[in-house]
Amino acid sequence: MRNFIYWSLTALLLMGGISACSGGSDSKAAAQSGDSLLNVVTTTGMIADIAKNVGGEHVQVTSLMGPGVDPHLYKASAGDVNRLFEADIIFYNGLHLEASMGKVLERFNESGATTVAVAEAIDPEKLQAPPEFEGFYDPHVWFNVAFWMDAATAVETALIEIDPDHADDYTANAQAYLAELAELDTYVSEQAARVPDDQRVLITAHDAFNYFGKAYGFEVRGLQGISTASEAGTADVQDLARFIAERRIPAIFVESSVPPRTVEAVQAAVRAQGFNVRIGGELFSDAMGSPGTDEGTYNGMVRHNIDTIVGALLGE
Repeated sequence: MRNFIYWSLTALLLMGGISACSGGSDSKAAAQSGDSLLNVVTTTGMIADIAKNVGGEHVQVTSLMGPGVDPHLYKASAGDVNRLFEADIIFYNGLHLEASMGKVLERFNESGATTVAVAEAIDPEKLQAPPEFEGFYDPHVWFNVAFWMDAATAVETALIEIDPDHADDYTANAQAYLAELAELDTYVSEQAARVPDDQRVLITAHDAFNYFGKAYGFEVRGLQGISTASEAGTADVQDLARFIAERRIPAIFVESSVPPRTVEAVQAAVRAQGFNVRIGGELFSDAMGSPGTDEGTYNGMVRHNIDTIVGALLGE
């Protein structure tokens, strides 16, 4: 039965084509210590950050999607399928972030692995469901730090359920991590408050920052829709350029997981209307930075983003 499920789900995961390589930031250890570690696999780096902080010394965490990887367009590799089937527990975002891959992950429970969609722990009444996203919720919940605290609690609960012997450690680790996130939430709010209300306009490549905007008081515009699978046309570029020129927006931003050409096209279109808007820097949206850097952690990524946004809008 397990072999049947393996091959069925492998076919589904690879149906759209096999990626050249896995984006995982942590390779599976060749050998484990006598005290067996929980084998945790996550889709995104942001979720891996939660799992590492909450799981601590009791987990081995592999993230399938590394720096610069767009989860909306991600295709599983053959190696990813094996990692998923070897996992004791799989954490993914849900809310259609991983597109069709998310539907397949739900079925991994049939293979004996536990799967948890961390974003679906958030109260649905707090989520945004833009009409252009065809009935789905906006999945970019990690940009509201308070929402990401709910995701961290979901990871804690799942780890305790699968490994109750280390429940006290998971609880202590989660409390420490939640305290760190509460401090981060305060920092983002304080930084955002430095920008006058009428200047808090954030323009990026796609609509990844709507939760950020609502939580911290920014008007948010993206050239593409919530999913980067949608394409921006000439009319979209011209409409956004007109908005920027009329509002005299000083800076727009590229994203690490989206090619910069679309934002550069907007910049050129604004210039053609007689106004110069600069590219204020690169933001991390659907993926974190490289392992070993500040931006390679959730806390560091969020701090980088708010510092970059505020600095560019204030001309610092």
